[in-house]
Amino acid sequence: MHSDPYRLNPEGMHPEALYASLTSSVRRLVDVTIRSQSDPDTIVSAKAKIDAAATELSDALIPGSFGIEAGSDGRPRAWGNAVIGLRNALAPPLIVHHEADGSVWADVVLGAAYEGPPGHVHGGICALLLDHVLGATAHKPGRPAVTGTLTLRYELGTRLGPLRAEARVDRVEGAKTYAVGHLSTEDGVTVRAEGVFIHPRQTAVLDTAPPR
Repeated sequence: MHSDPYRLNPEGMHPEALYASLTSSVRRLVDVTIRSQSDPDTIVSAKAKIDAAATELSDALIPGSFGIEAGSDGRPRAWGNAVIGLRNALAPPLIVHHEADGSVWADVVLGAAYEGPPGHVHGGICALLLDHVLGATAHKPGRPAVTGTLTLRYELGTRLGPLRAEARVDRVEGAKTYAVGHLSTEDGVTVRAEGVFIHPRQTAVLDTAPPR
């Protein structure tokens, strides 16, 4: 276990805000790395500064991945998660909203880092987002769910920019939750998904599944 990520730093800034700020800067760096048309000298100079920052941040690293941590407030955080991770610059990040009827939704803006076909979101990223939101309908505190199957139908290209992911439970059969959902942009629904999510009986997943 590594140090409590919720402990205030000496400057009094809450770690959640501190790490979110760092991740935002790295996310911006990823975007400008893709889109920069700077001259070679500028690129070489920037690389040296980036390498120096990476070396500085490498002074104290946890072993392996972040996993799940519970802070002093008792709440679990999957800060390294590829979809919702506060400290993962690859995560959009997705913020999932849960409605009283069990449905979920999330608004997100995807930029150059998520491109597949020119100007459009990579199909694998679409699948990643839908896997997460569909799973969120089945995932319950103390009773996580894992993906059994996920079926996608790509109806339109998903343009880079703002989009919404939505999902709801279709039915529940024992340990299986059947969920449906879609991605949409101003062009309309672009990808539809159906998934089966399974509540494991006894497995390490029960202790390590991230919050949705």
